[in-house]
Amino acid sequence: MDMGAVVTATEIARIAGVGPAAVSNWRRRHPDFPAPVGGTAASPQFSLETVTDWLRSQGKNAAVPPAEEVWRRLEALRDPARPAAVLVSAGLALLGAAAGVCLPEAADRQPLPEEVLGSLRALGAETGASEAMEELLGYWVEAHFRQTEVTPKPLAALMAELVSPDGAALTGPVLDPACGTGTLLLAAAEAGAPSALGQDVDPELAAVAALRLLLDGRAESSVTGGDALLADAFGLGTAEAALCNPPFGQRDWGRDELGYDARWGFSLPPNSEPELAWVQHTLAHVAPGGHAAVLMPPAAATRPTGRRVRAELVRQGALRAVIAMPPGAAAAHALGVQLWLLRARAVRVRAVRRRACSSWTWRRPWRRAAVRPARESTGPWCARPCCRTGGRTSVGRSPRYRACAIPCRPPTCSPRTSI
Repeated sequence: MDMGAVVTATEIARIAGVGPAAVSNWRRRHPDFPAPVGGTAASPQFSLETVTDWLRSQGKNAAVPPAEEVWRRLEALRDPARPAAVLVSAGLALLGAAAGVCLPEAADRQPLPEEVLGSLRALGAETGASEAMEELLGYWVEAHFRQTEVTPKPLAALMAELVSPDGAALTGPVLDPACGTGTLLLAAAEAGAPSALGQDVDPELAAVAALRLLLDGRAESSVTGGDALLADAFGLGTAEAALCNPPFGQRDWGRDELGYDARWGFSLPPNSEPELAWVQHTLAHVAPGGHAAVLMPPAAATRPTGRRVRAELVRQGALRAVIAMPPGAAAAHALGVQLWLLRARAVRVRAVRRRACSSWTWRRPWRRAAVRPARESTGPWCARPCCRTGGRTSVGRSPRYRACAIPCRPPTCSPRTSI
């Protein structure tokens, strides 16, 4: 084993199959227990090789899974400034095409020693390249859970199932504008999506997502780096469905630069409502009739600042359901998140509705509704109640200002202009 591979007390307990308290007891009772080689007083780190040798000498379990052994070697080479670069290099080694894979721009490839590359190839041959990548990603997420949020696989599978048309397989591209490591896109590929479109502000995480999709091989992929709100990489209405677990609580999502953007079809979100901006961005990329599923914080459904956007989403029929998930459904959030299910609206027809009433023309220019065919007039007066009574209505208005029986805002009748 590589002398640079280190483990914490919690990881020693997992290797030995005991609790963390047992490791603390060993350190107090056994003078020959390995000394820390790094870390802090609160979280010391020990040499993995020295610890496993000591465990074997004490007759204890010291079996290290092959994937964990490889991960420890990779972790010892990790650059703190680029935590995901070593995972990108591992994925390229497992793919076996380091020179021919097109990764997102600015995604660095960290060189790996030949010994580590050999261990990666052996792991891929033993478990399969895709499965080996998933195991290494699991260790990476466990080590960086405070910096990176990954959607749990059961939740991702649920979201992919909910956006499928009537439970059938997806037949068009699926978009994730904040894809991270690509868990939602992989779930869409498992649901039958033929292609996956992704974007993430961290180019190295986008590269991890691209490698996972390539290793999985069930869907074509196009994953790029960059901020999806400020530098959108995909055209509007290009996806059959969309999945998104956006970042919560962004302080500056670019409202000043995007004030007149075409994506705000439900009103411009306030600066304090970045999640509603992600909702509209995601929905704008779905073709009419397609569905989208977005994870949202519970506060986004009740904050007064987002009332206007929420009202438009409901009024125009875009927001179809809100599902409250139990606490722990998303590992990074202690409170339960909400799952918003949305449907892209069809193009609305805006027109002025008019109908002739003898010498009067009925106008309702404020009504935003599709034009419906007018009923045939049966005589000098049309079929409207106000006209059948000759303008004499229950409210007692004159024929010049006939009342309307429609429950919304009453229209007026104005004289038809003679030409």
